[in-house]
Amino acid sequence: MAKDVLCEVNNCAYWAQGNECTADRIYVVSHKGNQAATTKETDCKTFEPEV
Repeated sequence: MAKDVLCEVNNCAYWAQGNECTADRIYVVSHKGNQAATTKETDCKTFEPEV
C-alpha cells in the first residue's frame, strides 16, 4: 500500500502543504466498469471541496 499519496487539487479538504493527501483512505472509480485503460478513465471520489 502507498505510504505517501500526493494530490495537486489544493481546494480539496484533504489537501496539505507539499501536495500531500490527508484522507484516511482513497476511493477511485473507473468510468468504464471495473477496468480502466488510462488515468482519464478514472475519478477520485474522495474529493471534498474545502470549506
